[in-house]
Amino acid sequence: MLAFYSFWWGSSIAFVIVLSGIFFGGDAISGEFQNKTGYFLVANPLRRSSIYIGKWLGALTASLMVLAIYAAITVGNGLYYFGANVPSQFAESLSFSILYLIAVLGFTFFFSSLFKSSSMSILVTAILFLFAFNLIQLIVSGLVQIEPWFIITYGSGIIGNVLMDTYPTTQPIRGPGGRDSTTFAATIPEGIAILVVYFFVTAILGLVLFERKEFT
Repeated sequence: MLAFYSFWWGSSIAFVIVLSGIFFGGDAISGEFQNKTGYFLVANPLRRSSIYIGKWLGALTASLMVLAIYAAITVGNGLYYFGANVPSQFAESLSFSILYLIAVLGFTFFFSSLFKSSSMSILVTAILFLFAFNLIQLIVSGLVQIEPWFIITYGSGIIGNVLMDTYPTTQPIRGPGGRDSTTFAATIPEGIAILVVYFFVTAILGLVLFERKEFT
């Protein structure tokens, strides 16, 4: 049963979260500069921080709806095949997924504030989350043999790891040709810390950029 949730949820929810973050947050700020609609927003007696936070909360609400629908589909399939016996690990994974979504939106809003072009902010964010972060993580952990604790996708690994029968740990292994290497896996506290730090750093930087950028 746990294998079902690991396959259905753990292996795909990160992709769903990234797509939701890009779709709802990728152009939330950059679109205001590109379409010049920001002129009308800042002309009203509203602080830019209020606009930024409001847009972020709107993107979070929409993304949570997508997450809830996918979770409902997952649980529905689980109930159909295994009965009313949802593993407790799924609730943990769901909470970690929400945290990852929050971190992803902080990141997407940072790049949305950085660029004045919607297409550029969406493209850069998509490349980073769908390709670059995973590639860097593979190179750093596999070739350089350094724990990639500074990469957000490494921290998000706790979403799927918690659904495994035995939670994976960082441990040495003997590779091809007798070469010693190490497999890395973020612990739950470490993964949570990585996601929380990414959110606060990127969200604050995005807000600073938005407050200082001119609508020209």
